[in-house]
Amino acid sequence: MSVLNRRWRVAGMPSERLETSHFELETSDLTEVLDGQVKCRVLWISIDAAQRAWFQGATYRAAIQIGDTMPAFCIGQVVESRCDDFAAGDIVTGHLGWQDYAVVDPHELQRLVPTGTLSSYLSVLGITGLTAYFGLLEVGEAKAGETVVVSGAAGATGSLVGQIAKLQGCRVVGICGSPEKQKWLTSELGFDAAVNYRDEAFRQRLKEACPDGIDVYFDNVGGTTLDNALSIMAYRGRVVCCGVVSQYDTSTPVRGARGVPGVLIVKSVTMRGFLYTDYADRWDEGLQAIQGWLQDGSLKVAEDVLEGLEKAPEGLIGVLNGSNVGKRMIHVADPS
Repeated sequence: MSVLNRRWRVAGMPSERLETSHFELETSDLTEVLDGQVKCRVLWISIDAAQRAWFQGATYRAAIQIGDTMPAFCIGQVVESRCDDFAAGDIVTGHLGWQDYAVVDPHELQRLVPTGTLSSYLSVLGITGLTAYFGLLEVGEAKAGETVVVSGAAGATGSLVGQIAKLQGCRVVGICGSPEKQKWLTSELGFDAAVNYRDEAFRQRLKEACPDGIDVYFDNVGGTTLDNALSIMAYRGRVVCCGVVSQYDTSTPVRGARGVPGVLIVKSVTMRGFLYTDYADRWDEGLQAIQGWLQDGSLKVAEDVLEGLEKAPEGLIGVLNGSNVGKRMIHVADPS
């Protein structure tokens, strides 16, 4: 019996801002499951600003093309398996895309044995948590007594970075885009200070919040925010390059950070990019630490959930506009 599948396909390539018109919701018969393949029901879809960057060209994955099912990392449940690696009912993770069902090869999936809520495996116990943990502690080498500044601080990764930095004994300053987010960061998550990048006196406010300079700057946005942070770096400070959200949703991105490499040389600053997969052999270590903080209540998780596959395009556009607080994801279905 055929199964109808709804999928968001790419209908056009954005020249400037991403809009809902760049996607089309299509309903069609699902591809037949061949020998050696697995059919999954999509349960949760991760919404990440980097998905916009995939329109611009090949990155750590192939560039998006018109007609593609919009790609995304997801949690799913196996509903039919024609291979020995997975059985019906298994919970899995993989790049299943913006759709109800996906037929994939088994090597594209990882089995998940959840002990908590499924959504947490897209946030704190998934890519987001591992990115925050290794980016701050291994790339940034954050130490007690240092000043850590994180941009996109009210977002999925930034909100965890700031809290982990506090757990290490650091002074933490968050950069965000509204007074409401500033209050949330300081009153709910325990940041020492929060600065609004939309403030006309942003650079001065950031400087006042970091009187001894910035020891670790965890950058999720790039652009002029990065420029301002670089000008306030402390001697031998470290810049962790995690994302460039300010540059994704445009065809005319701001040119590279001003003063580089001069400012790096004068203050002996290091600047390094990374992917969480760089630490694949240590994921268990990171997850064990994160689970410990969750169990003792010292780490709070913010999840921004939209209900229904229909919400996927507006969910991504909202992340690019900064409307989310914490990790944004789409709840598509519950496991059977």
